[in-house]
Amino acid sequence: MGYHGGSYDVIVVGAGHAGVEAALAAARMGVKTLMITINLDMVAFMPCNPSIGGPAKGHVVREIDALGGEMGRNIDKTFIQMRMLNTGKGPAVHALRAQADKFSYQHTMKETMELEPNLTMRQGMVEELIVEEGQCVGIITKTGTEYRAKAVVLTTGTYLRGKIIMGELMYESGPNNQQPSVRLAENLRELGFELVRFKTGTPPRVHKDSIDFSKTEIQPGDDQPKFFSYETKSSDNEQLPCWLTYTSEVTHQIINDNLHRAPMFSGVIEGTGPRYCPSIEDKVVRFADKSKHQIFLEPEGKNTSEYYVQGLSTSLPEDVQLAVLRSIPGMEKVEMMRNGYAIEYDAMVPTQLYPSLETKRLPGLFTAGQINGTSGYEEAAGQGIMAGINAARKVQGEEPVILDRSQGYIGVLIDDLVTKGTNEPYRLLTSRAEYRLLLRHDNADLRLTTIGYEIGLITEERYQRFLGKKSKVEQEIERLAAVKVRPVEVNAMLEAAGSAPIQDGSNLLNMLRRPEISYTQIEQVSPSPVELDDEMKEQVEIQIKYAGYIEKQLQHVERLQKMEKKKLPEDIDYNEVQGLAMEAKQKLNTIRPVSIGQASRISGVTPADISILLVYLEHYNRVKAARA
Repeated sequence: MGYHGGSYDVIVVGAGHAGVEAALAAARMGVKTLMITINLDMVAFMPCNPSIGGPAKGHVVREIDALGGEMGRNIDKTFIQMRMLNTGKGPAVHALRAQADKFSYQHTMKETMELEPNLTMRQGMVEELIVEEGQCVGIITKTGTEYRAKAVVLTTGTYLRGKIIMGELMYESGPNNQQPSVRLAENLRELGFELVRFKTGTPPRVHKDSIDFSKTEIQPGDDQPKFFSYETKSSDNEQLPCWLTYTSEVTHQIINDNLHRAPMFSGVIEGTGPRYCPSIEDKVVRFADKSKHQIFLEPEGKNTSEYYVQGLSTSLPEDVQLAVLRSIPGMEKVEMMRNGYAIEYDAMVPTQLYPSLETKRLPGLFTAGQINGTSGYEEAAGQGIMAGINAARKVQGEEPVILDRSQGYIGVLIDDLVTKGTNEPYRLLTSRAEYRLLLRHDNADLRLTTIGYEIGLITEERYQRFLGKKSKVEQEIERLAAVKVRPVEVNAMLEAAGSAPIQDGSNLLNMLRRPEISYTQIEQVSPSPVELDDEMKEQVEIQIKYAGYIEKQLQHVERLQKMEKKKLPEDIDYNEVQGLAMEAKQKLNTIRPVSIGQASRISGVTPADISILLVYLEHYNRVKAARA
């Protein structure tokens, strides 16, 4: 028996983007929480790009905020640039992206955590889980200290058996030369968990004063920035620009000449890398027909000269990295401050998890973030808040909160992981969501605030504000449908907008349905008697313009929810279900879906298998009812 460090309700291991959301959610839900991490200086650290958001990822940050999480509030306090992407396209793919002051981001998040009354922070290396009677009941650190808990959340990122690779050089390490976690990975294997080897990478960092910005294109932030958190109303943060340049034919020649020294191609790297964030050597080989690739130069913060070279992730040797950098316009004389590198690490096969993110093999143990095979800070944070919520709910004796695919990108992300697994670091894309029109950046609060409020993460004041907004939007839509207009009142406005005039009376709602007419033009004809802010006006316009499409998706969701409500018994042996295909039996026994809906999304389970399961389930339920 080691030294006893204390008893808690929930212990969170790791303090990256998943760990901080998990620990804050649990603590704010009223359970006594311990967060333990290898190095307290690395809380919410950004080992890769100093940015938050972008397509699908920005949606996740809004969802975390709507549930009561911290990432949105934190980036709103610490951004050095804010841009809305895809504004030329429809609202389903609008995506907010912020450059962070990476040091300010982590320090502000650490301070937020230190001020949280229910949360204790400790520095230590966790080496083993304590298992009693088939339950996870705590952790043991390298110093032999035992901490007890009713639930444990592992958010170990890329630290499990982490190995840094650069050219011929390889050494055991976590990101940014932190200590790796070796013994915990072994312990998970001993407990029967299946782990896989993944790889990710990071580009070099260069000194600002050695860049010739005149050869690059400026990428400024938005004049009127939008924010990630529904609570942020204004900001006086000074914005810094990013800069765009491109690789050259010389860049590609240098890389091709040195492929024999690239660990990606020499067989040194065992781990599978992320398809949607490939290294520069991978891009040059895979897209040999392309003469150049985009490179963004991004400031890492206000008080540093380090610039992040976005698009140049690499594990080439140091001398080759410098030659590659100096072959790019604007960087002919650049000084490299840190090398790029690849990092290999162990990840959990995520089909070993329930949709609550609790492991099937070991009740009381939850996992979230890169340990589950994902890439990206936002994907990690989205899982983190759900694992923290569900660990706290378990302690409180409540049912887990599970978002389905029609409620949020977080629901899509978790369902993809636990149902399909992933054979490479998983990245969220808008194309992964079949209900994109419902899961917009602008309506995360309408989708999820009520859930955040019910579990205790949204304050009464914020909830009342939200209900006020919702009600004003609904009232305005009703008003626009009720206000009748005559040709004489609107034809001048319609013609000015290049829209066909009306012959008979109509209502304002029909006017706004026209693609070329905006709410601003409707306001000029008939202003709302109630004061609406920009967010409310945007909601009114989107809900009216896309009503037909949204209605279709909602009908589809209703059909999906019927399938989700058909729960499968936990003790079912699929080998005994007559008529199921052999592949379906194997997959169903491995993944153990909680509902017919989830079963239908497992690759290898066919519609015919689902029909057989529905018949089996009906029979099972009849027998069960007869016995009762």
